[in-house]
Amino acid sequence: MNHLYLFCILLVASLTVSFSSTESSNCGVATYYADLFQGRRTASGELYDKNKLTAAHRTLPMGTKIKITRTDNHKSVVVRINDRGPYARNRMLDISKSAAEKIGLLRTGKATVKLEIIDKNNKVALTEENADELIAILNEW
Repeated sequence: MNHLYLFCILLVASLTVSFSSTESSNCGVATYYADLFQGRRTASGELYDKNKLTAAHRTLPMGTKIKITRTDNHKSVVVRINDRGPYARNRMLDISKSAAEKIGLLRTGKATVKLEIIDKNNKVALTEENADELIAILNEW
């Protein structure tokens, strides 16, 4: 019943729901941009700002919002893709210094993270982990 209720609310609210798959959720190593990149132009054309929550990924569309969760401490942050990279082997993601601070990455410099697409072309990724939270939010309406 809750799933039907959720579907109806999302339909009325004109949200498109896509269920997560291996394409929208995976693990890899994240590092963060050095301070020397501050103010340099990113692949999207905007200037890198170490105080914004942004990231570089090789293939995700510019503007895609992703949730990054460290696998060892479970700290997470939502960032927006605005650059291409990383170009180092065995790296999945470069994140801004501000994002790195939020997940405790400044000391270690790199960590294994889980990446979840949460906004791709105005779609919301619905996973088993966030389904109850989304239903609770909708029930508050």
